[in-house]
Amino acid sequence: MEFRVETKETVILDPNRDMARTVIPSEIRYDPLTGRTARICHFMKLSWPLPDFGEMTAGTEQHCPFCPDKVLKVTPMFPKELLPQGRIRDGDRVIFPNLAPYDGLSCVAVMSGRHFIPPDELQAPLIRDNLAMCLEFFKAVDASGHPESVFHLINWNYMPPSGSSIIHPHLQVFVSSHAPNLMRQENRAARNYLEKTGRNFWSDLVRAEEESGERFLTRLNRTVWLSSFAPLGVAGDVVGIVEGAGSTLDLTPEDLNPLAQGLARAVKAYLRMGIYSFNMNFFCGQKGDDSAGFHLVFSPRTYFNQALGTPDVGALRNLFNETVCMDFPENIAKTLKQDFE
Repeated sequence: MEFRVETKETVILDPNRDMARTVIPSEIRYDPLTGRTARICHFMKLSWPLPDFGEMTAGTEQHCPFCPDKVLKVTPMFPKELLPQGRIRDGDRVIFPNLAPYDGLSCVAVMSGRHFIPPDELQAPLIRDNLAMCLEFFKAVDASGHPESVFHLINWNYMPPSGSSIIHPHLQVFVSSHAPNLMRQENRAARNYLEKTGRNFWSDLVRAEEESGERFLTRLNRTVWLSSFAPLGVAGDVVGIVEGAGSTLDLTPEDLNPLAQGLARAVKAYLRMGIYSFNMNFFCGQKGDDSAGFHLVFSPRTYFNQALGTPDVGALRNLFNETVCMDFPENIAKTLKQDFE
């Protein structure tokens, strides 16, 4: 297990120090599985002012298709041969097909009847119950023998900086025979690792991170939480790895609460930094793949410039897929541990 780092130095004459010669460090980090590179640079205090949520969300419920008075009237239903009841409902939670699908089985899961749930109220029971509803849907699709039932994915875009266009909390739910780019690269690299070493990469990663402790956050039953070595987000990422699970369908009901607890703790930790928005994705293999390791990635999102609405994804990330993180993941882990331990 190699955690490869290349250190860089930029030499400038600093106008803030009377043009004194100044050395600015940075790093290029290589993801230990895929070799994907991430830049650790532009060091700054990870602290942002929180917006006025009341002002941000005011009036957005008037035309929201996910609110209880509209959701069953304006959203589509599944064909009866796939889901006889047309939708999956659990109290005020509901899963239905996406009117603008990204794949053959592209769905939306409305998480609550509440139009706006502030980040400090995204508690573990709410998250757990929605993961359980999604898992029920995945198992129903798999039991139907649907040809798309290969990868079972959940994406969560929370609040506008994450790319969410609707305030009402919801999940994007996919069942697909086509693995997304980064997940496909990870699964291919994990197979190569198994063939080369005879071991599962994700088990080795957990062992290495737990032994070093530098980025290890906590263990909740068989779910291990880490701060990512080569993060995708500008303020780092939190990774939850479920040991012994390769596909999403390997998750048991007992796994859902540790996953929900970890996500709730990540939300709380980043909220203390003033970051209230995030993306969360499931990463998984297909059923029976011994090299795969189910994990989720929680990646905080923010605006570089709140007044202008400048996103935290620029040309480096958007076109090169080269990520930038503004602090060392080990420092971020120390901050996060306050909420995870």
